[in-house]
Amino acid sequence: MSEKDYLKDISEIKDIMNRSTRFISLSGLSGILAGTYALLGAYIAYLLLGDANYNFDYSTEILKTNYTTLSSLKNSLIGVALIVAFLSVISAYFLTKQKAKKNNENIWTPASRQLISSFAIPMITGGVFIFLLIQKGIYGIAAPAALIFYGLALINASKYTLSQVRFLGVLEILLGLLALVFFGNGLLFWILGFGILHIIYGALMYFKMERN
Repeated sequence: MSEKDYLKDISEIKDIMNRSTRFISLSGLSGILAGTYALLGAYIAYLLLGDANYNFDYSTEILKTNYTTLSSLKNSLIGVALIVAFLSVISAYFLTKQKAKKNNENIWTPASRQLISSFAIPMITGGVFIFLLIQKGIYGIAAPAALIFYGLALINASKYTLSQVRFLGVLEILLGLLALVFFGNGLLFWILGFGILHIIYGALMYFKMERN
């Protein structure tokens, strides 16, 4: 066996081991779509906040308006967030399934189950935390918390998928912390984190790993 054949065999063994412990069929296009959905959701949220004719206490960033308007606004914002999340998950599922089929991989493997559970725990915790904030009318911390918990979920899940996911998670956490530093600009950082970063990440992954 020549040295070239030996190195090729080692590379194939490493690839098999990597596929058995990591789910690498995540679709870059799903990231682009998730970012697009987030931008549309942020625009709708901006319109809702403007139409609510609210007053903001910027020291606590608690929404001050009459009960009827506040209740309607809370339901609308939660609805927008759920729709964005639903569309993102559905797109990710079908595009990832398509990519896995193309790569002759099973979408439901021990690695993918570990990926989902590792991602879900921080996200569910963060979702409950943010829901309780919104129920109290404290909107200012919601966007930073969403970015931070999402970043933690990505980092936690990165052990079972592409290493680039960890880098994306770190950036999301940094944006969440910056959103707390520049308090009152939560929607802007939401756009940057869930919209722009997703689109950039998805495009990079698509052109690097999927386009052929």
